[in-house]
Amino acid sequence: MKIGILKTDRVRDDLVGEFGEYPDMFSELLGQADEELLFQVYDVENGEYPEDVDEVDGYLITGSKSSVYEDKEWIHRLQDFVRELHEHRKKVIGICFGHQLVAQALGGRTQKSDKGWGMGRHGASFESIPDWHDGEGHEFHLLVSHQDQVVEPAPGTVVLAGSEFCQNAVCQLGDHILTFQGHPEFIQGYSENIMNIRREMIGEDVYAAGVASLEEPLDRERVARWMVNFFRA
Repeated sequence: MKIGILKTDRVRDDLVGEFGEYPDMFSELLGQADEELLFQVYDVENGEYPEDVDEVDGYLITGSKSSVYEDKEWIHRLQDFVRELHEHRKKVIGICFGHQLVAQALGGRTQKSDKGWGMGRHGASFESIPDWHDGEGHEFHLLVSHQDQVVEPAPGTVVLAGSEFCQNAVCQLGDHILTFQGHPEFIQGYSENIMNIRREMIGEDVYAAGVASLEEPLDRERVARWMVNFFRA
């Protein structure tokens, strides 16, 4: 199976050497869950797309520092591509910005949350257990880094998991689109660097709580298995 990674941002130059670019993070994580996966990167922020939607078996949309409602040509084009993938019922997984963009592209709405920044380790709980889930408990924890949230999921979307802070944390549309607000690809060291960079922006209380949360375990590998299960279903 070949996964097309739609790259929507770049890692800061001073962090690339240690953590890699976002497609590297996803390739490593998902490759550990399924060694047979192949990956093709499309830098959609710079206009790179497949010649045909069937060039790969499924697509993954990365996170980004951009907001999906910004008036940027590459964001408009990516939303058009998501609508095309939806029409073809291609498998799509969206992460953070990708989660929000799918909702926005297909008739939902994303905006800045009145709850402010989410940083560090956050949990969410499933209301119902989908087929691709392992059935081993309703709660999971990932690293997050976002101020925007999906406030209205796209029509037809099932909200599978959420929390008090983020009501629409995991969403599924049909059997071909799955999105997560959290970042399974992030590791603690990268999250800490992002919080250090954004410390003044996010505020001292959010920063302190976020850094302290990095001591707690994550469910990165578990979520990676869910993603592989979804792609292969």
